[in-house]
Amino acid sequence: MTALARFTGFALARPRWLALILGALAATGFPPLALWPLTLLAMAGLMWLIFTAKGWRDAAMRGWLFGVGHFTLANNWIATAFTYQSEMPTALGWVAVPLLSLYLAVYPALAAASAKLLSRNQSIGWFGLLFAGTWAIAEWLRSWVFTGFAWDPLGLVLLGPFNSPGLAIALPWFGTYALSGLVIALAAIFLSLAFRRKPLTALMVAAPLVAGMYGIFPEQQEGTLAFTLIQPDIRQEELNDSSKFEGHFIRSALLSRKQREVEKRLVLWPESGVPDYIRDGYPQRYYRQMTVNADPALARFRLGRVADKGGMLLTGNVDLEIENGRAAGARNAVTAISEQGELVAGYDKAHLVPYGEYLALRWLLEPLGATRLVAGSIDFWPGPGPQTLELGEWGNAGIQICYEIVFSGDVVDSETRPDYIFNPSNDGWFGSWGPPQHLAQARMRAIEEGLPVLRSTTTGISAVIDANGVVRDYIGMRRDARIDGFVPPAKAPTLFSKLGNWLPMGWAILAILLSLVATQLRRG
Repeated sequence: MTALARFTGFALARPRWLALILGALAATGFPPLALWPLTLLAMAGLMWLIFTAKGWRDAAMRGWLFGVGHFTLANNWIATAFTYQSEMPTALGWVAVPLLSLYLAVYPALAAASAKLLSRNQSIGWFGLLFAGTWAIAEWLRSWVFTGFAWDPLGLVLLGPFNSPGLAIALPWFGTYALSGLVIALAAIFLSLAFRRKPLTALMVAAPLVAGMYGIFPEQQEGTLAFTLIQPDIRQEELNDSSKFEGHFIRSALLSRKQREVEKRLVLWPESGVPDYIRDGYPQRYYRQMTVNADPALARFRLGRVADKGGMLLTGNVDLEIENGRAAGARNAVTAISEQGELVAGYDKAHLVPYGEYLALRWLLEPLGATRLVAGSIDFWPGPGPQTLELGEWGNAGIQICYEIVFSGDVVDSETRPDYIFNPSNDGWFGSWGPPQHLAQARMRAIEEGLPVLRSTTTGISAVIDANGVVRDYIGMRRDARIDGFVPPAKAPTLFSKLGNWLPMGWAILAILLSLVATQLRRG
């Protein structure tokens, strides 16, 4: 007996251990590894485990164990965030990731149990379509239940390299969660062909799949609005060091200098781009805490000089909410600042990061020694949701700060469609796995909404993404650099932009119904 045969026999005799291993294998399809064929293989294996489960409870346990392995590997970057704070042990990060995975794994368990409950002696192929539908619905639930954690939807593995959207080009007609269902449907096709021992047919299916993933996509035409996008390479370990604030400002200002004559120019700075409080009306002691400018008027003047003639600066900053002379809360904001130093418009982040920007269950966890990962004792307050900043000659800017860009169907103001999405971020928290995953999800939003996305980050990965999800230019991690160009044009509103997540949920329900009806007809 060969070693492979012995391993296969060992694994099949221990389906729950196999589910755990397959979950981790499926996560290798996400950036930075992007081993998407392994994800298809792992999903085929999970499908077989659920198909052969003794009942829905057994299927749920196998799906849950798959999720534990899957989310533990995919979200390993979260552990890195604990190394940049001093209030809690850094080793707690390696406990936090599997603990979070215990919860996130509930959704694959729900998909598995639902598919098993609904199944009626289907063939493996029709069962795969049923599972594709239940997975899409479970993933959608994961995006909003308990405020949601939408990171790394399964459909992300179908996104191509920087010069191609890959099979994610289908997003305008599917939406993210239906694209995740498509991953499972593809795995079901290969699994069905394996059962029928048709390797030649499998190769015939694989060839266009590979071509679709790596085919070069033509670039769009140039836009007309000039921009300068900077990445100042401010490392996380020095981001909150007040002795370095002035140096950070000078570095960003020098990177933003006007290098060519244009009538109008956007200047794009990252989240955490301005350490000063730039709004009037706070008690003076709060301004004195800042070592750059204790005077908000002077801070605004300097930022106006950065914008320069014909410029509009969009930058991340922090605003305060004052109650009874004290800061009761903070806002993670983006502010548009004119060349005169006027505050033209602003946006407050709506999707805040639990335990990063606010301490959920503070009444329980704070006495136990838990704190937020972001420096400071007050919680950030959420804004109202997607908004478009109407900036006149500088276009209509949709703003999504950092983590917000991962929430499919909740990134664009439906009443005022923007010309582009600005996604400032601080990815310095997230090691080597988080930033490429974050960039990939920004590309998904660009394709889905038919809008270009401009990402300015503190230390990578900053990028210009056109409305087809093609990365036109980027700045890698741990580099200080700038990108100059013209904002890529928006496409006409996509079907997804009109229907939102009703679209993928419609596909999911259709897949479930087709599977059930086809099986009933076959039995009849």
